[in-house]
Amino acid sequence: MSAQIILPRVLQVGAGASQMVGTVVKDLECQRPLIVTDKMMVELGYVARIQESLREQAIASDVFDDTVPEPTVGSIEAGVTAVREGNYDCIIALGGGSPIDSAKAIGILGKYGGVMRDYKFPRLVSEPGLPIIAIPTTAGTGSEATRFTIITDESNDEKMLCSGSAFMPTVALVDYELTLSLPPRTTADTGIDALTHAMEAYVSKKASPYSDTQAIAAMRLLGPKLRRVFHDGSDREAREAMMLGSTLAGVAFSNASVALVHGMSRPIGAFYHVPHGLSNAMLLPAVTEFSIPSCQKRYADCARAMGVAEPADDDDAANRKLMSELYALNSELSVPTPEEFGIDREHFLGNMELMAEQALASGSPGNNPRVPSKGEIVEIYAKLW
Repeated sequence: MSAQIILPRVLQVGAGASQMVGTVVKDLECQRPLIVTDKMMVELGYVARIQESLREQAIASDVFDDTVPEPTVGSIEAGVTAVREGNYDCIIALGGGSPIDSAKAIGILGKYGGVMRDYKFPRLVSEPGLPIIAIPTTAGTGSEATRFTIITDESNDEKMLCSGSAFMPTVALVDYELTLSLPPRTTADTGIDALTHAMEAYVSKKASPYSDTQAIAAMRLLGPKLRRVFHDGSDREAREAMMLGSTLAGVAFSNASVALVHGMSRPIGAFYHVPHGLSNAMLLPAVTEFSIPSCQKRYADCARAMGVAEPADDDDAANRKLMSELYALNSELSVPTPEEFGIDREHFLGNMELMAEQALASGSPGNNPRVPSKGEIVEIYAKLW
């Protein structure tokens, strides 16, 4: 069976890649970009650098910097209005996954109208929005190379997965130097997010030989470097490996989809405002343990690619080492339990049925090698305590 591969038209990877933005906008024959970002990117001076690169090509730009972590329908509304009224011909998305996801949604809604729920999965959106030039500043979401965006509907606390080629950025400028300022907590959460993307893409029922190669390459980069960047954010070699690994993991899961971890993670983020990478980290060991019996060889491949198992280890031994590593990684990177994060126990336990329903409705659990029932999802949520 063949697999359709969707990628950015241009991937510019390496130190200084972000400074190519002016040339890229000119090459796209665009003249009026809107920079979609957050206030931290302004404070760090990253927006000013982007605008300087644009000015060198005689291109003026405006800035929308009101994106928020875990974007919502309300948080993107002003950006959609700006696009509708501003006659922009492209969007430069600068930041972590939230600004990039926000930009993808703004580009579609600004051009075609409607509300975000109109574009929710299972609809596959293929109508091209405004060209997106994605410049990631975290090594985590891989959103610069994916055909997905996730926007929360505040009316019911649902994280809506929106999918289709329309959400794939036209250009991705992947510059690891922009991650050197990340604090340890963000480094850990985004790094485990990237690792989860690679693992889930590899074990997904929608995996293909192409996505497999990207996922394995990503795990080989991410596995040995995640602890290093957590303990020393100035480690340029480790930062570069993490950034490339994150993008490759994004390519992998964009073309193979994610699975149960992401399906269960979105409701935790929506209801309790847990950052996406952190909720993935909370779930990864328990979901992996649940899934291994149905996919022993592939999970063992993950352990070997991450460098936690030896090539000579049989699958059982490799998977035991994988589980030990995932629990040890969460411990060393100070990943909190839901209780330690501050979530109310009674509310969480009383909400598990609804979260399980939302997880199943997202479609992601259906890609898991072991497809869970609603009751099994509830059991995994309960295990987190």
